[in-house]
Order: sequence, then C-alpha cells, then structure tokens
Amino acid sequence: MITLENISHKFEIGKKGKKTIIPVLNDVSLHVRKEEIVTIVGRSGSGKSTLLNIISGFIHPTEGKITIDGTDVTTFNEAKFADFRLEHLGFIFQSFQLIPSMTAFQNVELPLILKGVPEKERIEKTNNMLETVGIKDFADHYPSELSGGQQQRVSIARALIVNPPIILADEPTGSLDSETEEDILNFIKKLNSELGITFLIITHDERVAQIGHRTLEIADGKLVKEAALV
Repeated sequence: MITLENISHKFEIGKKGKKTIIPVLNDVSLHVRKEEIVTIVGRSGSGKSTLLNIISGFIHPTEGKITIDGTDVTTFNEAKFADFRLEHLGFIFQSFQLIPSMTAFQNVELPLILKGVPEKERIEKTNNMLETVGIKDFADHYPSELSGGQQQRVSIARALIVNPPIILADEPTGSLDSETEEDILNFIKKLNSELGITFLIITHDERVAQIGHRTLEIADGKLVKEAALV
C-alpha cells in the first residue's frame, strides 16, 4: 500500500550565499502492506513527522520514490496530490484539526462537499459515519462542546467518510487521557480488523506503538530498528 524507496530530505535555511543545509531523512526505505498497522516511533527531531508529511504529499523529498496504493506519486504537483489525497488517504491528528465554527456533522461532511457528492447522499453518509464512530447524538455540537475523545472520534469519522484505503495518524492520542486513549486505540484496531483499513501511525507513546503489527524506529533520519509486535 505504501512503498518508500531511498527517500532522503534536507532543509535549507539562511540567505543566499549563507545557506545551511540540514539533513532530516537519509535513505529511508519501507513498505507498508495492505490491511497492516505500522507504527513509527522516535524522539522529537528524529524525522518521523517529516516522513509522514512526505507520504502525505505536503513535502517533496529531495531524493527517492514514493508509491501509494499502486500509484507513483513522486512527481505529483500540489493540485494533483490534493486530488489523490481526497481519494486514497485519511488523516488523524493529535490536535484534531476540526473547524471550530462547524458542527461535528459539518466537519465530517466537508470532504464529501469537496468531492462534489450530492446533498442527499452526503447527509445519509455523514449520519451513518457518525453512528459508526458512536457520536451521532452529538452531530449538532461544536468542537468546543465536545470532550477530547469525542473530538477525536469526529476526526476519525472525517478521515473515514470517503472510504480511504489508508489512514495516516500523527500522535492520534497525544491530547487524550489514558482511559480515552485506550478507547481510541481499540477503535483503530477494530477499523483495521473489520474494515481492512491500512494504518501508518507516528507516535512517541509505547502504548500506541503496541497496537502495530510492526513497529519501526527512526533516529537521526534513518530507520534503525524493526520488530514484530503482534
């Protein structure tokens, strides 16, 4: 589902003639199989978030090749990758990234609007998805009126609404208490086992890492260890 071949990336800072090159990723190769949960762990600054942004198409790698769901996306421009994301990738963020002026229903419905789905179909799909994640009773609530766990469920519903085969998650439980974290992790495992969704999860939390079929460790921009967990 996701294949990275010899991915390297560096940032340049400073003015012309006084630029400093900062290497972030160095020759990273990995393969995430269909219906697999892969977790990537590493310290702050290790390169794991940059890696996720490259897979998401928000950053173009300096070197290497990226294939997602059978498509070589390495040379996609911003507009083409945006269209590709809408069809193939869902996202779960630590800070939820919900639009505060929109209700839970409207936040989940938004990707369907962007895809041009007719209103009647949007309403049906959004209601069904809110029921799937267990928050249909909170459809008319704004993010500020929801608990952290409820907001994350809205975020997950929004990620799922277009039926993406792959979900990318960046510290998906980082803003949650331990009890709510356990609830969300169990829900992710359920989505994987029952719907066959592939997950790539970035985390520094050992409890989150443990839900993966495999865990990868990244340090100083390199993958340094891989171990089967389940």
